[in-house]
Amino acid sequence: MPTLSPIARCIALTAPLAFCTALFASQQPADPPIVLHAARLLEVDTGKVLAPGEVLIEGERIRAVGSAVEHPAGAKMIDLGDATLMPGMIDAHVHLFLHPGAEDLQTVEESVPWRVILAEQAAKADLMAGFTAERDMGTEGAGSADTAIRDAINKGLIPGPRMRVSGNAISVLGGHEDAIHFNPAEHISSNADYANNTAELVETIRRQLKEGADFIKIYETGEDSLQHGEFHTNYQYTQAELETAVAETARMGTRVGVHCEGEPGALFAAKAGVASIDHADQLSDETMRLMKEKGIFAVPTFAIQEYFAAHAASEEGARREHMLLSYHASQFKKQIAAGVPFAVGSDVGPFPHGTQARELELMVEYGMKPLAVLQADMINGAKLLDWAEQIGELKPGYYADVIAVEGNPLEDIKAVEKVKFVMKGGVVEKQP
Repeated sequence: MPTLSPIARCIALTAPLAFCTALFASQQPADPPIVLHAARLLEVDTGKVLAPGEVLIEGERIRAVGSAVEHPAGAKMIDLGDATLMPGMIDAHVHLFLHPGAEDLQTVEESVPWRVILAEQAAKADLMAGFTAERDMGTEGAGSADTAIRDAINKGLIPGPRMRVSGNAISVLGGHEDAIHFNPAEHISSNADYANNTAELVETIRRQLKEGADFIKIYETGEDSLQHGEFHTNYQYTQAELETAVAETARMGTRVGVHCEGEPGALFAAKAGVASIDHADQLSDETMRLMKEKGIFAVPTFAIQEYFAAHAASEEGARREHMLLSYHASQFKKQIAAGVPFAVGSDVGPFPHGTQARELELMVEYGMKPLAVLQADMINGAKLLDWAEQIGELKPGYYADVIAVEGNPLEDIKAVEKVKFVMKGGVVEKQP
């Protein structure tokens, strides 16, 4: 007679399949503990660098951290040499469903199944670059397809960061991402979901949450420009409308992040109590005061502006992008001085996935200290993604999301581009 597997023998005894599967899994030997060793380990909260540094991992969690930790019998030792151990990076503003090229045409020319395949590759590239958690700020016309990517990652079917997803962003008719440069007679679909008043906002939010969104993204401002040195951008939703959106998401245990370039939309968003104001090229004194008071994060997204400036289609376009970037950098310095809390988001997608560590470098270049940027990325990023005290630090009980970079990022922030080792949830994803 053929030899039966343990599960088959269990089923042959008429036990339920689910019971047999669980029984078999419980009988499998646990993976051995892992000890990571490197020349340095960064304590992100204190800025202290341990030399050397070690992390003991059991299963998906960190058990111990220090210059020397227990080495249990049978533990697997991974020596990463002259590197710095640190938490996995967090990108609070990504677009897995976008790639370099004409954004508006991607929705028109590419099917959603094809975009899902590209999103899978994007998620892997970001993970290999050391980003172990991300917030996807809109599929740009692919609806709730990002839930499939998130769920496949969670099930271990594909490699990728921990994901918080929003589905399509929400916008008004004729607003941001609404194909306004196409022939209206062709009825090209918007890259966002329409909501033109309070009732439609609530209905759209409820539908998106039903479809699997973790949070809601709203376009609060539309096109922006510099006119005689003054920044201008039109708002799309009133303060009262945003307050309704914030209340509805709070009822469901989640939050709102807004695309918002400047005033008065930023003030409306801050008064309404959103979780983050993304891009934030312009913030008034009152907006900055409220953001500091309420703990609302600014997510600058400099990397996308730098990329657009370098890849503009014309000299005039390049000049405009450089002017906007310079203006944003000057405003960023004011925001730092005002005590605005920051998270790190690159807006990666329109520029190549896996290259967004550049965002941390630009935040340092424009005025933040390296430690402050790393804290904004990891500690504040974890808070913004609702994973506080779960990720973003190397501490006992936290998920074992650990990377190793060449060099010391406190001495040279460009070390964040030199990721040689990636672990997510105790699983080694990249190793020298």
